[in-house]
Amino acid sequence: MQPVDFTTLMAVCAELRSGWLPARCEQVVQRDRTTLCIALRTLNQRGWLTISWHPQAARLHMDAPPPKVPDTFTFSQQLKHQLNGYALVSIAPVAAWERAFDLGFAQRPGEPIQWHLYVEVMGKYSNVILANARGQIVTAAHQVSEKQSSVRPILTGAPYTPPPAITGPFPAIDEPQARWQERVALVPASLKKALFAAYSGLSSSLIRDLAAQANLSPGQSTTDLSPTDSCRLFDAWQAWLRCLQTETFQAHFIDGGYSVLRAGGTAATDVQSLLCEYYTDALNHQVFEQLKNRLIQRLKTLLNKLKQKEAIFLRRLQKAASADDCKQQADLLMAYSYQWQPGMRQMPLADFETGETINISLEPEKNAIQNAQALYKRHQKLQRSRHAIAPLLNEVQAQIAYLEQVEAALRQIERYETSADLSAIQEIHAELIQESYLEDPTYRPHPNHSHATLNVRKFQTPGGIEVWVGRNNRQNDLLISKAATDYDLWFHTQEIPGSHVLLRLDAGQQPSDADLHFTADVAAYFSRAQQADQVPVVFTQPRHVFKPKGALPGMVTYTHETVIWGQPAKLRDRFEQNQTPALTLVSF
Repeated sequence: MQPVDFTTLMAVCAELRSGWLPARCEQVVQRDRTTLCIALRTLNQRGWLTISWHPQAARLHMDAPPPKVPDTFTFSQQLKHQLNGYALVSIAPVAAWERAFDLGFAQRPGEPIQWHLYVEVMGKYSNVILANARGQIVTAAHQVSEKQSSVRPILTGAPYTPPPAITGPFPAIDEPQARWQERVALVPASLKKALFAAYSGLSSSLIRDLAAQANLSPGQSTTDLSPTDSCRLFDAWQAWLRCLQTETFQAHFIDGGYSVLRAGGTAATDVQSLLCEYYTDALNHQVFEQLKNRLIQRLKTLLNKLKQKEAIFLRRLQKAASADDCKQQADLLMAYSYQWQPGMRQMPLADFETGETINISLEPEKNAIQNAQALYKRHQKLQRSRHAIAPLLNEVQAQIAYLEQVEAALRQIERYETSADLSAIQEIHAELIQESYLEDPTYRPHPNHSHATLNVRKFQTPGGIEVWVGRNNRQNDLLISKAATDYDLWFHTQEIPGSHVLLRLDAGQQPSDADLHFTADVAAYFSRAQQADQVPVVFTQPRHVFKPKGALPGMVTYTHETVIWGQPAKLRDRFEQNQTPALTLVSF
C-alpha cells in the first residue's frame, strides 16, 4: 500500500484550502478505531473530511459520508464537544517538509483561532491531536506516556510539541544543477539510495515518479548516469519543486499506486477522489483477505470437531444396532432354558425363524434365566442409547451441512474485486456471529446488511434470460423469500452445498433446453462440486421450496423437483476468457 508522502499532502491541502476554507464544522463521527470524519459546510457545498491515523494508510481528504452506525468512541465525542459550530479557517504545515498539518478552528472567519487539530501522517506513529489556543493538549487519538517515549510524550494537559525536526539538507528550487548533481553522485549507489542520502523530505513514490519522468529506473546506479540522463532527472526534479511552489498537481492512478505529479495510467477528477478511491479499495482488499482467512480457518476447525463428533455418534449408533440381537438371544434363552446346565459358558441354540444355530455367550455363575434377564437389560439400555444418539447425530449432521454450505459460499468469493465482495464476506462473518459459531466483542452490525437489498451475481442464458446467483446464505434466503416470483425456476445442486440460483422468467415465458442447461451449469459451478465433470442439479418452482421452522440460514427443503446434469467446466472456460459475471444491487 502506497503511503501518503509530503508531496501528496501538499496537493491535498492545496485543494482543501481552495475549495473548503472557510467551512463550518457541523458534525464529528469516528468511523472506526483509526478514522475520523468531520462534516464541513461552506456557502456552496457540504462534504465530509476524512482524517485517518491508520499505520499503513494515514491520510486526510474529502470523502463520502460515513455509514450510519452508533459512534461509541470517546475521541470523537470529545472533538464533537469542542469543535461543533466552529469554522475551519486554516490548513498549514507545522514545519517545512514535515508531514504534520495544523487545522485551525475559529468561532468565525477572521477571528483568532481557538482550536488546533494537528494531523500527523507518519506511518505507525501517525496521530491526531486537539490542542487549545494556548497549545495545551485536550485530547489525542493516541496517548503516549513518558515510558513509551521520553522524547515526545503526548498526554492530556501537556503542551503540544511538534515532531522532532527533520535534519536537512532539503530540496531547493534555486539550487544549481552542478551542486545538485554533485550531491546525488557523491556516493556510488542506486538512484533511489543516492537521492535519499542527499536530501530529506523525499519518499519512495516521489523518486519513482521522478525517475519515470526522466525515463530512468530507481534501481539504476548513479555511476551509469550519462550527462543527458542527469539533465532529464534534474528537469524532473525542478518540475516537482515548481509543482509544490505553484500548487499545481496531476492526479493519476498508475500501476501499483498513484501519482500527483505525472500523467499516465488513469486520470482522476482531483486529488481528493484519487486518495478516496485508492485507500478505500486498498483497505477493503486488506480487510477482505484478513477476514476471509480468519473465517476459513474457523470453519476448518469447526468442521473438524463436528466430524469427529459425528464419527463418535456413528460408532455408538452402530453399537446400539445390536440391541435387537440381544433381545433375540434373550428370547432363545428363555425358550430353551431347560437345556442349561451349571458351568456352561455357551449355548448353541436354533433360531426361531431360520433354524440356524446361534452361539450365545453365558456368564457361568448365572443360570439361563439370569443370563436372559441380563440380555434384556442390555437390550433396553442399547435402545435408550439409540433413541438418545439419533437426534444428536441429526443435529451434528445438520450443522456440518450448514457449515459446508457457508464454506462453499466463502470459497466462491476468491478475491477482492469490488466492495460487493467485502460486503458478502462481512455478511458471512455477521451470520456466523449471530449463529454463535464466532465470538467478536468488537462486532457491530454493518449498515449495508439491510434485509431489503442484496448484491447478486447476474448472468444471461443463451436465450437472454437473467440468472441470479446468491453469494452467501443471507442472499440465498432473500432470493427465495423476496426476489423469486411464481414464474421463476429455482436451481440447486442435489445434496451438494452450493449457491441458490434463480432463472428469472416472465409470465408465460418458457425456457429452452439450452437455457435450462446453462442455468444448471451455473448452479454446478457455484457449488462444492465446481471441479467435477458432471453434477446433478435439481430445479423446481419457488413455491415448492420451503424453509423449515428453526432451520439455519440458507437451508431449505423442496418438492416436485426435476433433475438435470450441470457441467461446471463450461463456465470455467468462460471465466478463463475474463467473462466474469456482473454484480447488481437489487432492492425490494
